[in-house]
Amino acid sequence: MFLRIVAVIFPVFAVVALGYWYGRVKNPDMKFANQLNMEIFVPALVFSALASKSFEIESYWLLAVGGAIVVLGSGLLAWPIGRFLGIESRIFVPPMMFNNSGNMGLPLAILAFGEQALPAAVMLFLVSNTLHYSLGTWMMSPNARILMLWKEPVIAASIAGLSVSLLGIQVWEPLYFAIDMVGDVSIPLLLFSLGVRLTQADFSDVKLGVIGGVLCPLTGLVFAALCVWLLPLSPEHAAMLIVFGALPPAVLSFVFAEKYGLQPQRVASLVMMGNLMSLIFVPMALYWVL
Repeated sequence: MFLRIVAVIFPVFAVVALGYWYGRVKNPDMKFANQLNMEIFVPALVFSALASKSFEIESYWLLAVGGAIVVLGSGLLAWPIGRFLGIESRIFVPPMMFNNSGNMGLPLAILAFGEQALPAAVMLFLVSNTLHYSLGTWMMSPNARILMLWKEPVIAASIAGLSVSLLGIQVWEPLYFAIDMVGDVSIPLLLFSLGVRLTQADFSDVKLGVIGGVLCPLTGLVFAALCVWLLPLSPEHAAMLIVFGALPPAVLSFVFAEKYGLQPQRVASLVMMGNLMSLIFVPMALYWVL
């Protein structure tokens, strides 16, 4: 079991470590690469997963409900804890709610459960990402233009992919293959860019980072376990939801905090310490389900 868990997590953290090493040596500007990933490669991955012939949306709606419960439930638990610690809710709650389902969740799902798990992993990523861009944005800035959500490339790609699936449209095979190839770029680039971003980590508030690094996966696991108990999920989807619950805070939380001027240094500590502490919680979740 130990060797199996190592086989799952080693490629993930090896690519992150490579990005960290390269970031320390070359200090690259990843802004353009990250922009390409979020506007081209990840949307292509999402579309190809949702528009594939094997994707049947009715098989994933319970998993989507479970993912939403994990996200929203984590926020409900984090809110009073943040109040008790004297931390403003807009700073503390979003990183506890929205996990790293893109950078870490997608590759982990494939390595742990195989390529056939990609559509389910994409569904969980879409639930978290959609809530992050809508509810999460509103929590950080009530004046944000949430109605423009559909303009986000990932959301637009998901709408297109779901429409193709629901309407039974057959995408021309060479076109689908080209989109699938473009999407394959996204996962290693997500991991690599996470490693580069860790070189810019702000650990000025280590205590807060440790608290967040423990609370985010613990609250996620509590609600993931509750969903597994209450919802008639398949064993595969139940296992994926447990791993989803154990993921660390999303890097996107830091990006939003920086955008809206919400003490980005403190949010950076939450995000980066949480991602480092995933070395503890992700293997625990994998041991639970494998």
